[in-house]
Parts: sequence; C-alpha cells; structure tokens
Amino acid sequence: MRKFAVLLYPDFSLQEITCLTSALSVWFGEKIDFIATDNKEYSSEEGLRVFPTKTTEEVKITDYSCVILPGTVNPLPALFDEKLIDFLKSGENSDVVFAAISSSPVLLSKAGILNGKKFTAGYFMQMADTFEFIEKDNFVHKGVVEDGNIITGIGMFFREFAQAVLQKFGYDVDSGFMRDKPDDYSEEELTFYWSDDDYKEFLEELKGWI
Repeated sequence: MRKFAVLLYPDFSLQEITCLTSALSVWFGEKIDFIATDNKEYSSEEGLRVFPTKTTEEVKITDYSCVILPGTVNPLPALFDEKLIDFLKSGENSDVVFAAISSSPVLLSKAGILNGKKFTAGYFMQMADTFEFIEKDNFVHKGVVEDGNIITGIGMFFREFAQAVLQKFGYDVDSGFMRDKPDDYSEEELTFYWSDDDYKEFLEELKGWI
C-alpha cells in the first residue's frame, strides 16, 4: 500500500508542491500525511497557517512510500531542527522515495540522504560553499534530477517535478501535465456537466444545507 507524506517546517512553500499534492489526492485518491516535528501551527511562505496531521515522533519515515519536501525561503529553522534531520536520517539506505524541491535538498544533504547521489536544488550556490555536507561535485544544473529513489527539482519547474514523482509511482501523466492552454479549447469542451448519478448525489447533499 502506498503512503505519501509532506514535511512541514517554517515558511514552507505551498506553490512548489500543490501540483503534486493536488494530483495525488484529487486525481488519484491518495491520502497524504502532513508531518512536522512539533504539533503546532506552521505558516507557509504564502502566509497560510496550518497544523500537521502527524509528528515525527508518532510515525516512522519508512512507513511511507514517498516523503515530499517543499522548498522554503528561510531554510535555516528546518536545517537546524535536529529532530527533523534525525527523522530524515532514519530513511537513509531505505526504499523511501524522497522528493525535494527548491531549497529543501539542503535538508537531505545534511541528513546524508544525498551522499553519492546526483541532485539539483534552487538555493543560492553560496549555500554549497558554506556547508561541507553538500556534495557540490554531484550537483547537476538541471530543472529536475532523478537518481534512484531521489527526485530533486528547482522551484520554477514545479510541474515537471510533480510529473517526475507521479511517473515514479506509475501514474498516467504525460508531458502535457497541467500545461493546457485555454485558447486550445472550444466552448463545448469548457462547459461541464455532472453525470446523472453525481448530480443526484449533489442534490441529496444540498438537502442538508437548505
């Protein structure tokens, strides 16, 4: 059984992962756990205030098929959260797929998950000069890089990143994933109707509101 998780930390980026999380949950019916080191409110870099559904003490990282790490404009709180780094370390040499975008590969580097792995990231390159645990020789200057069970991406390529993760798990998405152009569609194609059964279900649900 597949299980997916998103890690939360201060100033995490929703924008970089919502193509992926939306497709997983809405298109493919996957349940996602949102995990943080503490059961407290976290604010995204967009200002959305959220609570985790699990803490790192309540789960094992190897319980999950895929752990998704959003980027953050402020990586230092997560980077120096030893409980978070230890949680990641516990997945070293496992079959867990780690999907990290933007600045978050630095967390995988500190945890040793990227040792010997090719990767990319969206952080400023001075980060790689500052921290000895970043293997600069394995940094690949591409939008998305996949090496074994590691998928990393730069934030501006959030669609390609999502596509790579979904395809890793065999979901049927192609190069047009979330890239449709409005002008390519007719009026008929942009007019939507429920099926008869879905409409009946909606009307039944509506009764509870009126």
